[in-house]
Amino acid sequence: SPMFLQVICNGFAISNGEMQEVGVGLYPSMSLLNHSCDPNCVIVFEGPSLFLRAVRDIQQGEELTICYLDVLMPSAERQKQLKEQYCFDCDCPGCETRSKDDDMLSGEEQAWKEVQDSLKKVEDLRAQEKWEQILAICQTLINNYGDRLPDRNIYQLKMLDCAMDACINLCLWEDALLYGSRTLEPYRLYYSGFHPISGVQVMRVGKLQHHQGLYPQALETLKQAFELMKVTHGRDHSLVEDLLLLLGDCEANLRAG
Repeated sequence: SPMFLQVICNGFAISNGEMQEVGVGLYPSMSLLNHSCDPNCVIVFEGPSLFLRAVRDIQQGEELTICYLDVLMPSAERQKQLKEQYCFDCDCPGCETRSKDDDMLSGEEQAWKEVQDSLKKVEDLRAQEKWEQILAICQTLINNYGDRLPDRNIYQLKMLDCAMDACINLCLWEDALLYGSRTLEPYRLYYSGFHPISGVQVMRVGKLQHHQGLYPQALETLKQAFELMKVTHGRDHSLVEDLLLLLGDCEANLRAG
């Protein structure tokens, strides 16, 4: 129906504090923003409230842009999704030069294609919260292809992320930190500049370090998260307030120790 198509084209995925999708909403004025794979603005949520935040200096008269999709896709996949869902071809510099595709698809092709196929099963299991099965699949693939796929390969990166989530849900804190730490450099590569997903990921790793009493490491990691999130989320966002509390606790523990 026309209404359904309007939601598909103009709806926003509402996310919680850790950038996990929890619903869909229509925000008419924000729907006027055009797409870029390297946007000058990002969208974050505080409950159902949507906030548009600039992530770099914007010149007078410059168009405000956001990214309509997850950037962890090669150029061809991004173009395909934008064409199918939004009916346009993206001509941003990233798509024209395909500058990050070599990194995204690095490693042995047969290996990353097998990991890519397995991710579909993992996502189905995530919807059912079958964390033990998810972790078993992730660990097998990560161990089997560790010497054939670098962590910057986007399918390997997504597998590391899934393994981290599974370990957190299973209270396997040391393993969660191991997998999470391996995601940070690839995240910096693909979510270049200021991006809410990157800041949240750094914060998650810092929280794991804090939970395990690794206060010097946690302090540095959480400071990095703050530098990102004060731009992407703003100092008044509840997640940034939580981050500041963690920073304060780290500092107090270091003084006491």
